[in-house]
Amino acid sequence: MGHEIRILTERELRAAVALDHDLVAAIERAFAALAGEGVVMPPVMSMALHDRNAEVDVKTAYLPGFDGFAVKVSPGFFDNPRIGLPSLNGFMVLLSAETGLVQAVFLDNGYLTDIRTAAAGAVAAKHLAPRQVETAGVIGTGVQARLQIRAARLVRGFRRVLVWGRAGEKAEACAADLRAELGIEAEVATDPARLVAESQLVVTTTPATAPVLRAEWLHPGLHVTAMGSDQPGKNELEPAALAKAHLYVADRVAQAEAMGELRAARAAGVFDAHPSELGQVVTGAAPGRQSEAEITIADLTGTGAQDTAVATHALTRLGEAGTVIRT
Repeated sequence: MGHEIRILTERELRAAVALDHDLVAAIERAFAALAGEGVVMPPVMSMALHDRNAEVDVKTAYLPGFDGFAVKVSPGFFDNPRIGLPSLNGFMVLLSAETGLVQAVFLDNGYLTDIRTAAAGAVAAKHLAPRQVETAGVIGTGVQARLQIRAARLVRGFRRVLVWGRAGEKAEACAADLRAELGIEAEVATDPARLVAESQLVVTTTPATAPVLRAEWLHPGLHVTAMGSDQPGKNELEPAALAKAHLYVADRVAQAEAMGELRAARAAGVFDAHPSELGQVVTGAAPGRQSEAEITIADLTGTGAQDTAVATHALTRLGEAGTVIRT
């Protein structure tokens, strides 16, 4: 009895799978599944290759109700640009949840991770941001800064974006790209405090190891999604910010305690509560935003559940794309 495996390149995946409402719904479903029973999601396997200036992460999750489960390998070799290669690459393998057979191999170089991460930001904004968002702000100027704002606009119709980054020319380029992509006002903020003050929704997308957002900047009617901290040494929010917020939620508490903003807040001794998870807010098992005036924070470290969701979603979008091999 023959078995077919679909193999796709990054180019083919970019053409077939977009950051859209359907992807956000798929990622939202994954968060809901995480809040239920029967999930198997081992801790992230992370290798730091110090002598190569590199790191490799492996994530996976089995979610009841999903036809398959993904295993994702994400290498980051940060000296690669010196020899003309991208610093990030990697792939996902989608296996059948019924038989364990390989269904597809996605040679995506991180593209599926990029869009599932952005879609998670949209889920957080959908459930936690104020209903009325006039101005969104992003701290950071890279790929994820652009994608997070694109994703957030799927769930909140803001008219203006502020961008702040340490390198002014990169912030200008990011604002210009968002202006062109979304057809809305986008400008560079002179400093992050002003950006936060003028925004109702802020996303932090940096690899910072020291806070880029201060607790004193938080104001009524603000939602913050912090998604840059995905390693134990990273930290974007001043720990006191978590204590000041009316509501803090993690994508997965155990991960956030190990590598998210929750890790830094616990270490600083300023936050000892047991927080809810985003999936519990999605399902209604835990409360979300209770009023337009509250301050809310979502701490997104990136879960294997999101990888399983984006991989299974991608398989439904492929049509005739890719190469089919028979074993």
